[in-house]
Amino acid sequence: LLFMASFTDPTASPNRSPSRRPPYASPGRRSYHSPTKENHGEIYSDRFIPSRTSSRIQPGFSLSDESQFNDSRLPSPGSGGGGIDGEGNEIGKEGQPTLNMLLRSELLGIDSISSRSDREGNGRQHEFNRTSYDGSISHSSGGANNNMFRFKTPLETMNEDPRSIYDLSPVKGSNKRFLLNPHKEKRKICKVPFKVLDAPALQDDFYLNLVDWSAMNVLAVGLGSCVYLWSACTSKVTKLCELPNDTVTSVSWTQKGAHLAVGTSSGEVEIWDIARCKRLRVMQGHAARVGTMAWNSHILSSGSRDRIILNRDVRAKDPFSSKLTGHKQEVCGLKWSYDCNQLASGGNDNKLFIWSSHSTTPVAKFSEHGAAVKAISWSPHQHGLLSSGGGTADRCIRFWNTLTSTPLSCIDTGSQVCNLLWSHNVNEIVSSHGYSLNQIIVWRYPSMKKVATLTGHTFRVLYLAMSPDGQTVVSGAGDETLRFWNIFPGPKTKRDQTLGATPLFPLAELR
Repeated sequence: LLFMASFTDPTASPNRSPSRRPPYASPGRRSYHSPTKENHGEIYSDRFIPSRTSSRIQPGFSLSDESQFNDSRLPSPGSGGGGIDGEGNEIGKEGQPTLNMLLRSELLGIDSISSRSDREGNGRQHEFNRTSYDGSISHSSGGANNNMFRFKTPLETMNEDPRSIYDLSPVKGSNKRFLLNPHKEKRKICKVPFKVLDAPALQDDFYLNLVDWSAMNVLAVGLGSCVYLWSACTSKVTKLCELPNDTVTSVSWTQKGAHLAVGTSSGEVEIWDIARCKRLRVMQGHAARVGTMAWNSHILSSGSRDRIILNRDVRAKDPFSSKLTGHKQEVCGLKWSYDCNQLASGGNDNKLFIWSSHSTTPVAKFSEHGAAVKAISWSPHQHGLLSSGGGTADRCIRFWNTLTSTPLSCIDTGSQVCNLLWSHNVNEIVSSHGYSLNQIIVWRYPSMKKVATLTGHTFRVLYLAMSPDGQTVVSGAGDETLRFWNIFPGPKTKRDQTLGATPLFPLAELR
């Protein structure tokens, strides 16, 4: 009765829970049992484990600003220290930003991408008014829940990917998708040539074109009165011909690379069959040296010091089929467009002319250059886009729209522009220079930002040619050397990768 009276005493304090002992309990022994929901509706547990996905550590520790996440917490890409992967290998500087972002997202719950977009869109204003699903008590005014830890996974996370609860990976689904997506790596261009060949008697003449690379992966070089062939597949050097009492002034391959045109100082043009090492014919027509040539299928265009351009049909008996006149001085640059409809010619009279394949009068004349125009190159990525470079007094690379006959842009390179080549694999252009820098520059179009600057030649870099796969560029200079540079990435299609695969020259890489 006394026990029951004390249990039902109305004078007991309401804030104090009465001690209650079951009738079967021993008076000298305390009993422990789990509380139930009947005790004032409170829920107890023996331990509390915060939920990593729902706990908001970012506002709790004021880590929303990326500037506070400095080198003292994680090594930065520029600190020289990399992480260690699961196999004990060192992670380089290139992967450090990705590692930092992954650690921040997994350990601290900070989404760098979304937080960056929030700062840009909301002016560094963050919204933390999220609904609490764990029934915890808020200690801030206005109903906002600023608790640092939470003990239940928010429903929006579960609804985001219902299969995530069965995933055995320790990495969250969003981070896993980020890691699985391919990331574009920054291209590295070696500043040193991987091969250097001696080219004795290579002339230091700005108006000549003595180096050309064929689609069959054979390099033709004019040295004095001789023409030499170097196979990039076998590294074999072959002497094609030697001109008696004459000098080689230009060489040019056909599109398929089976025949080579050789221009001479006497004004003659010779056609050679490379497979048989035999001269097929000699064509007359010029009164002075032939410094530049360009093929358009079976049509060969040749430019000379006599200021005339001759179009020759190599299938016909006549030495030439049409004559183009307009330049006042030596013609030193010729290039056909990729659609074979327009011919661009540059001369020592500082003029750039555009000719149609069906007319003998120029369709466009450009006189903006202040020096000789030898460097000419058509863009393989944009129809009607032409680039040209001026000599020592000009030093500029200019871009033209030949469809509308309008100039587009101009950039001052600071030195004589000797050659221009567009990359077939990426939208970039490479230029070689003479006085006074003697360097090779890779530009990204249309921003014209320098991708790389290559040095090594001690004389003007007068000659430039590209391999059939578009990766390697060979440069020739008056220092009598040929230097091979690995500049551009490989082709994207399998068709481009098989260029040069012939029985005569089997497919192989440059060594």
